[in-house]
Amino acid sequence: MVDDDVLLRGAIEAEELPVTEEEDGATRPDRELVHSVLRLFEVLKAFRRERPRMTLTEVAEATGLTRASARRFLLTLVHAGYAETDGKRFALTPRLLELGHAVMAASSVWDIARPVLAALSDRLGESCYGAVLDGHDVLYVLHIPSARHLINVDLRVGSRTPAYCTSVGRVLLAGLTPNAAERLLASAKLEARTPKTVTAKAALLGAVDQARVQGWAIVDEELELGLRSLSVPLRGRGGVTVGAINVCGPTSRVSLEELRTQFLGELLDAAARIQAAIE
Repeated sequence: MVDDDVLLRGAIEAEELPVTEEEDGATRPDRELVHSVLRLFEVLKAFRRERPRMTLTEVAEATGLTRASARRFLLTLVHAGYAETDGKRFALTPRLLELGHAVMAASSVWDIARPVLAALSDRLGESCYGAVLDGHDVLYVLHIPSARHLINVDLRVGSRTPAYCTSVGRVLLAGLTPNAAERLLASAKLEARTPKTVTAKAALLGAVDQARVQGWAIVDEELELGLRSLSVPLRGRGGVTVGAINVCGPTSRVSLEELRTQFLGELLDAAARIQAAIE
């Protein structure tokens, strides 16, 4: 990894192309817009699942920017921590998720999900949740407590749990590119929350890959002894994972077989109905 300050000094010392009046929007009628921000968004959108790492030339070609302009935007993203570079190729970092979680928490997708999960909780008799990925954590943005039981899982809206040891975290990690998921896990503090917690990086990557292939994940007492959970992703347009829904309960009430045979079909059906409403 090339030191960011070295790259920035190099950009400053390098000959830069001047910004023209047309480029900064001065000759356009929409002068109230900050066109440099609009171009920055184009740089961000250039990175796709099929091209997560790109050279300066590739970014310039994908966005229609000059190499000088593309370099400035990329180095700014690196400096802010939203991108990284090995000196040749650039890639976005999981820190961008920080910008998205607040939007996701307030998104109408959860207004749509609420009655669906309320009906699901009533049928299954267990608590249901909606969640998004926020850095290394899962952020719970919707909670439907079980009406059948006085004792519920103690997770409320705004609660956080580590992504690596929860079923909802694993399906959300599976929604990232394999490289992005690997980088996030590599920078996470992997601690054994219980004797059953998986902390080996290779095993965790395998669990995330499995969730990506099968479209769901079960975690058995890895976050807390006596707690099992099942999660499936919520996908928006283009198949992009926008969140996840979850059902969990104590081991005394919910068996692994029940999660796989009864709960899974119900949860997948709930996800399909929510996705149909938001697409």
